[in-house]
Amino acid sequence: MRQNRMFFIIMALAASIAIGFSGCTIIFQKGRRADVEKISQLKSDLSELERAKQELESRLKNEINDKQVKVEMLAKGLVITFVAEVLFDSGKAQLRQDSLPKLDKVAGVLNTTVADLNVGVEGYTDNQPIHKSGWKSNWELSSARALSVLHYLSQKDVSEPRLAAIGYGEYKPVASNNSKEGRQKNRRVEIVILPKTEKTRSEQ
Repeated sequence: MRQNRMFFIIMALAASIAIGFSGCTIIFQKGRRADVEKISQLKSDLSELERAKQELESRLKNEINDKQVKVEMLAKGLVITFVAEVLFDSGKAQLRQDSLPKLDKVAGVLNTTVADLNVGVEGYTDNQPIHKSGWKSNWELSSARALSVLHYLSQKDVSEPRLAAIGYGEYKPVASNNSKEGRQKNRRVEIVILPKTEKTRSEQ
């Protein structure tokens, strides 16, 4: 079952990932040596990500049990999802002091187990309009939150060239906004550890 799952992830990555850091889309053709090398690299990266996943699950065990954090392997990479309320007060983009030890655990893994992989920080909100918080829209709020996490990771010695941030606002929900529970799931920050992909010399 584990091998099948790994194969599915590898194929999904190989078929569809477009890494924002390199600005390129990967296209595979049967039998090409470069493609074999890319798949081999992806397998290596995924093994690295699997180790990181196990370490994060161990370090964040209490937070995961309390449903504050979720760690999962997705097509885009290894995703650590924080419920927004764990990191921020309502309508704010300044990190809560009690959230910092949780981010420290993530930074520790980023600086060791996956020290050579890039990291994306993605901010999301629910679809409730902003009235009194001072933000122009949910885009600004989600972007500011993502940047707050990025800057904190930078302060914890995560190499800045590895980091990027983006705010999606309300436009990529993972649950229905028609319920309180759904809106809470949509208010989140995702730290995405990206598989490493490089152009071969012949493609440069």
